[in-house]
Amino acid sequence: MKVYDRSQSDDGPEAEPERVKMGIAEYEVTADDAELTTSGLGSCVGVTLYDTETGAAGLVHVMLPVAEEMDEGKAAKFADSGTQVLLDELRAIGANPATVEAKIAGGSDMLDFSEGGSGIGDRNVEQVRATLAENDVPIVAEDVGGDHGRSLRLEAASGDLIVKSANREKRTL
Repeated sequence: MKVYDRSQSDDGPEAEPERVKMGIAEYEVTADDAELTTSGLGSCVGVTLYDTETGAAGLVHVMLPVAEEMDEGKAAKFADSGTQVLLDELRAIGANPATVEAKIAGGSDMLDFSEGGSGIGDRNVEQVRATLAENDVPIVAEDVGGDHGRSLRLEAASGDLIVKSANREKRTL
């Protein structure tokens, strides 16, 4: 995980924001105007956090609901620990927990192996919501469920989350 910080940039005000791509079970935080992106969200959930006061932002791409006996270093793989580590990393770069807001996307029911119970996408979304509620972080927007994949771009300068899906209009949350 790399932290992006405005003070490290030598570029002038006309510079394009750096685009940082992450995969499954990865996260990034920034105090800069970087664009954090991830793709391939089916049942996975993308959790974005944005501090409206400091501008610190982060994105995690979680795959499974709960880290019961996780391997060392795999916290971002799970909805509970991945959401928590993202919040902890934002605090570490100066985010104010009282002004952090969340936006979430993903949690589709791409393949149903649940035998009548909740699918993995639903369980991922439920766990993300629970972890955010435990930390008093409000969810201000979401694009979850359905049966389609998503790609995300978090514009850290504004906190806007751009959601792209096949055969659907691009949405800005």
